Amino acid sequence: MAEHNDLGKLGEELAVDFLEKNGYEILDTNWTYDKAEIDIIAKKETILAVVEVKTRSSLDFGLPQEFVKPKKIQLLVKAINEYVNQNDLDLEVRFDIVAIHKENSNFVIEHIEEAFYYF
Repeated sequence: MAEHNDLGKLGEELAVDFLEKNGYEILDTNWTYDKAEIDIIAKKETILAVVEVKTRSSLDFGLPQEFVKPKKIQLLVKAINEYVNQNDLDLEVRFDIVAIHKENSNFVIEHIEEAFYYF
């Protein structure tokens, strides 16, 4: 597996751990529908959090969250609509980003709630 794939997988594991420690119940990881993949689907109280995880080895090329592009957002919206329908859920949907970057030998984790909106 390529090094960037390993970093991405590690980032998703760190994000799951972070979310669980902050009171989220993880419902699914790497859930796919059509051409979309949702990294993490989590629930906290009445919120269904659709979490995109972005992990970078450095900030040399920008913040991790800057790499969530409109096409990705469109795919996430389509996928979570299907997930909600399949699972007959009645929860408020929120789109979050967990941005992770390496700083020296540590990882810095930032949870951005309501990272973007859809219409």
